[in-house]
Amino acid sequence: MLLWACTRQNRRVIAETFHLPLAVDLVAVGVGSLQGALYAAGFKRIDLLGVAIIGIVTGIGGGFLRDILLNVPPAPFTNNLYLIVAIGAAFIGMLLPRLLRRVDPVITLLDALSVGMFAAIGTTKALALGLPVAPALFIGALSAVGGGVVRDIILNIPIALMHVGSLYAVAALAGAAVLTVLILVFDVPVRGASCQDDRVTRVVPHTD
Repeated sequence: MLLWACTRQNRRVIAETFHLPLAVDLVAVGVGSLQGALYAAGFKRIDLLGVAIIGIVTGIGGGFLRDILLNVPPAPFTNNLYLIVAIGAAFIGMLLPRLLRRVDPVITLLDALSVGMFAAIGTTKALALGLPVAPALFIGALSAVGGGVVRDIILNIPIALMHVGSLYAVAALAGAAVLTVLILVFDVPVRGASCQDDRVTRVVPHTD
């Protein structure tokens, strides 16, 4: 009985240590959906509805894969705000190309932000559920690149992750590793460590 109580207490402490607020997850979904819609808008063969759908899938795809591997209910099915944010961001991304002269720099920036945020969220969620560090890093990296992979599959184009010189996975793993070290070794709060993770993914170039 005492052992069970101690185990339960430890799990609660771990969950609280690696907890990220819902707002962070929603921002990541919004950034991912915005980036996906902007990217898809550059394909002339895709209509506006297709652009919006690709944006939504890009925003929630990485988190979906993460939650399936973690054997928990997918986050978009647990709260109305996920799909609302994804749909809103996708429609904004659908309209932005008409207002911007150059879209590519914006897409690159949003891509780096989404990779960093999803890597942080995926890693912390895996650690909160009690996974060891190495599997948690894998989950974080998969969460970071999952949305982009699903986007490229739907667009029927070569997956960016597989391109020669692409450093998507390296950037995601590096950011997730820095996040884990800061939390576990230096006892940095999760929010502060997440900011450092995002900086690392922006510093590591995604392509040559």
